[in-house]
Amino acid sequence: MALQAITDGAKVVISARRRDALDAVRAESAHPENVAIVPLDQADLAQSASAARDALAAFGGLDVLVLNGGVSQRSLAIETDLRVDERLIIVNFLANVAIVKAILPQLVAQPSAKIGVISSLVGRVGSPYRTGYAASKHALHGFFDSLRAEIPETVSITMVCPGFVKTNVSLNALTGDGSALGTMDNAQARGLEVGPVAERALRAIVDRRREIYIAGPEGRAIWLQRFAPGLLARMLRNAKVR
Repeated sequence: MALQAITDGAKVVISARRRDALDAVRAESAHPENVAIVPLDQADLAQSASAARDALAAFGGLDVLVLNGGVSQRSLAIETDLRVDERLIIVNFLANVAIVKAILPQLVAQPSAKIGVISSLVGRVGSPYRTGYAASKHALHGFFDSLRAEIPETVSITMVCPGFVKTNVSLNALTGDGSALGTMDNAQARGLEVGPVAERALRAIVDRRREIYIAGPEGRAIWLQRFAPGLLARMLRNAKVR
């Protein structure tokens, strides 16, 4: 998404834990001079708020804020230490709230600001092996749906809900004891390619859409939840989600 925005002519602030990865993105971009780097570990709420203020100052304001930080899960609830659930809530939910709250007055004061929240289909439909992850993504929807009703309509909030995307998310997913899974899920390996997903997500944010689902066949769960919840519940018990 950052590379696409830079190609489209935007000045972009990028954040992640690994400085080397951020440097690589800047080097790959069409206009490195338009890329500012703000390292950030979302496990640290104070750092999340501080990084948001640094990002705001980098180019004198933020027109679009994309909240994409998070970590996934691959463990049954009965096997998962409570500390894993705590980490999922902090990284996936509270850190994103801390980022927004740190700069919300400035966003509201702008003529037209946009917030894009990268959630998940699991933010609407819970699935096996994702109890803590699903809870953190459901929390994002609750917070930002409520926030949308509190702030001026000049600030748009777009909830982006991808299904399986071919990324390293399963490699880094937390298992029951908090260690990384370290392997690629079959479902993840068969997921959508990153480029088209990023393009659709960015376009939805720019177009000020309220919510968008970007998924393969698993996207049918959204409509089954609405029109055939009993059928969906039976399907989820046998879902191949890892």
